[in-house]
Amino acid sequence: MRSIVLLMFMVLSLLANVTLASTTDRDQAFGLLTSKKFDDKARAISLLADSGDAKTVELLNAILDGSLYYRKKDKRIVTVEKQGSKLLLTDALTGEDLGKVSKRKAKKIGINNKLRIQLKAALASMKLNDPDPAERLKAVEGLIGTATPAMLQRLVKIADSETDAAVKSAIDIVIAFAGLDSDKVQTQLDAIAELDGQLNPLVVNKLRQMRETVQDKTVLAAMDKTIDKIEERAKWFGYLETMFFGLSLGSILALAAIGLAITFGVMGVINMAHGELIMIGAYTTYVIQLMMPQHIGWSIALSIPAAFIVSALVGIAIERGVIRFLYGRPLETLLATFGISLVLQQAVRSIFSPLNRSVQTPEWMSGSLQVNSLLSITYNRLYIFLFCLIVFALLYLVMKKTSLGLHVRAVSQNRNMARAMGIKSEWVDAMTFGLGSGIAGVAGVALSQITNVGPNLGQAYIVDSFMVVVFGGVGNLFGTLISGLSLGVVGKFLEPVTGAVLAKILVLIFIILFIQKRPRGLFPQKGRAAES
Repeated sequence: MRSIVLLMFMVLSLLANVTLASTTDRDQAFGLLTSKKFDDKARAISLLADSGDAKTVELLNAILDGSLYYRKKDKRIVTVEKQGSKLLLTDALTGEDLGKVSKRKAKKIGINNKLRIQLKAALASMKLNDPDPAERLKAVEGLIGTATPAMLQRLVKIADSETDAAVKSAIDIVIAFAGLDSDKVQTQLDAIAELDGQLNPLVVNKLRQMRETVQDKTVLAAMDKTIDKIEERAKWFGYLETMFFGLSLGSILALAAIGLAITFGVMGVINMAHGELIMIGAYTTYVIQLMMPQHIGWSIALSIPAAFIVSALVGIAIERGVIRFLYGRPLETLLATFGISLVLQQAVRSIFSPLNRSVQTPEWMSGSLQVNSLLSITYNRLYIFLFCLIVFALLYLVMKKTSLGLHVRAVSQNRNMARAMGIKSEWVDAMTFGLGSGIAGVAGVALSQITNVGPNLGQAYIVDSFMVVVFGGVGNLFGTLISGLSLGVVGKFLEPVTGAVLAKILVLIFIILFIQKRPRGLFPQKGRAAES
């Protein structure tokens, strides 16, 4: 019994000593943080990192982002929240509210670039044992170029027990990066071999800097070979990134043009108000977000059917009220729909004001997918691309598997024969115009996620939409999709060489020349009416 009590006493004494040492280190660190000397602050950061205190990560992050201060009268370490001309002080350890003071009564703990590097290394070091592999990977990557000799030794030990392949590879890169500064030729060669093909910008910059100082020809040759290989890989990933941006732009063009392809192909109507139908879909998204400010993710999902219905109803009203009286007179329909577009723009200005409105992007569409150090794919554009394919697939099923689609195809191929077979062409015209207008509204939902919503939103896409329709083949859905995606990719590849404006001009010239050779586009529509 006495031995058990003695053992418990020893354990409690040990814990008390550890806690006391931790508290002493922390108190000493707090005293050094208020010093004007950066060397004292560096020592303070080291003491905090070694203290094992639960608040260490929070304190180091506060120093890094500039929110850690000390109160001048008693050197008490605090965090601050700016409230006008006052500072709301909170004790950095206990969280005690210390009230508001003027800005002159508290001083920020300033740091320089050297201390920032030390802080990032300390924070990374503390996360090396995190159970989440993603956090460990992030911590190791933060040590590239900042790891101390002691940290390198620790990484060597950790590498043996690390189970995640990505983290283990990152540790090898950190160790190899440090090996570049060795004075031994073989160590440098081994480091260069380990870094061969790595795309991290820090690695590339380090190798380029070393080229200016390296004397050994073997090391220099290996370095040149590695740099050339990295630059070659970087070039291909640059092409992939440009391809992605081109496909995202092309998907937007395709979404904007699919509805126009239906109305133009079936009815032969040059609808200059198509851009305003896109605008109506975008404003529908904005209104629904105003109604559901606490549920942004759900508001986007609800905006898709709502925008389709609202734009479709407006489209049907335009067709029944104006366009049905002008069939067979394309110039007059062009002028009439242009006038309707001006009316819709002014109506939006009167209701929502001429100012652009911002639609909030939901959390699941924010951020980007980091493929590697040079290639990242933004989620909003990725979702829009997938959304375009889904809309196209659904529309294709409607056109191929429903009676409405059958009637639409019959009217588009030979209107008189379709009437003779008992198809009500007027009903088909109204439903077709509504369907095309609804798809335009859905395109507005997608556009609201990448640009501001304003009265002139549709005008930026109406000309491009007509180009896509004409190039792909009037009335051909598959041709519209291929045309939109290809023009988007070509435009993005031209922009770095020619600039955005000249790239559009070159694409337009190409389409003009192409139409001279193939007047009915890439995928011409079939049927007697189409042939005539």
